Amino acid sequence: MKRIVLSCVLVIPLAAAQAAEGDTATAELKGEGIVGNVEMREAASGVVHVIVSAKGVPEGPHGFHVHETGACDPGSGFESAGGHLARGEQHGIKAEGGPHPGDFPNVHAGSDGVVEAEFFTRGFNLGQDGEERLLDQDGAAVVLHAKADDYTSQPSGEAGDRLACGVLEPKP
Repeated sequence: MKRIVLSCVLVIPLAAAQAAEGDTATAELKGEGIVGNVEMREAASGVVHVIVSAKGVPEGPHGFHVHETGACDPGSGFESAGGHLARGEQHGIKAEGGPHPGDFPNVHAGSDGVVEAEFFTRGFNLGQDGEERLLDQDGAAVVLHAKADDYTSQPSGEAGDRLACGVLEPKP
């Protein structure tokens, strides 16, 4: 059983690291044969810590993004989630004027169909106030795509169909 875990190291000043944790949002990721969970926790530094766990995912790399609307209708192929959370930016870390706040690294499923990923992001907050809040009036969703994101192509990195979706909800 091969598991790939993505992570990055972020250096946070000690004073910030000792401060209380911020807001949290969770999503239940669902698709045909795919189930999982996503948790986002805002750290005292303002960085959002993202943890993804899923099973039943086809082997290989998959684009994973925050989409602008909190709706996951499987009948529409999860198109109900709208486009990526973009806020006027270009898609992808390789694109000038990018990335979108909703652009995440690809996640990888092993031959057992398991995805376990953990990373940090900026560009939105989980609070209830401000322009950068993720959980606005129409909510937001996380979407797992069929193919890898190429981190360049507009508007969505050529990541393909939407395999699974989860509506982000504030967690008390």
